[in-house]
Amino acid sequence: MIHLYDYWRSSAAYRLRITLGLAGLDWEATQINLAEGDQRSPEHLARNPQALVPVLEIDGQRMVQSLAIIEYLDATRALGLIPEDPLQAARVRAAAYVIAMDIHPVCNLRVASFAAQNSNGGITMESWMQAHIGPGLAAFETMLDDGERCFGDAVTMADICLMPQLYNAHRWGIDLSPVPKIRRIEATLSEIPAFAAAHPDQTPH
Repeated sequence: MIHLYDYWRSSAAYRLRITLGLAGLDWEATQINLAEGDQRSPEHLARNPQALVPVLEIDGQRMVQSLAIIEYLDATRALGLIPEDPLQAARVRAAAYVIAMDIHPVCNLRVASFAAQNSNGGITMESWMQAHIGPGLAAFETMLDDGERCFGDAVTMADICLMPQLYNAHRWGIDLSPVPKIRRIEATLSEIPAFAAAHPDQTPH
């Protein structure tokens, strides 16, 4: 049985819920409550010494890092999330990395909390998120095609990274009016069952 160590608001875990859904896989989930520090328990550190989610147990293996797992699932389940054309594959990866490697790390709960707690009142969680998410999405917008997906007609890893980040954008009051492509893509992706089912509001917590 596939087992996902999850947290309902984790962007990285949200990406995996989408991908598992797109693959049509069944899985069990254990919630690791990041807000309560479950990720630092000895049991979870044995799964992932970084004290992060997700962790996925699949095919007799234990895997960490959401993008690496997504690429594994794409390769082993033929999901088409990375185009075969090398140039198009580079475009998809570059866009996904903007979110997963540039926006997400600085907006990680522990990073944002550290900034707010050590700013002598100069930074709030909201101001920190708004300072990083909005400009990051504006840059992401310039990389996209003009259709209802980030690139072409098929769902790619870029779409999978985008939707969890938009959940955070809405949560922190980011103005999305300057990014019409992203808003259009969000509307169409929201109608795909695997995306809808993976939404934090549909995830136990």
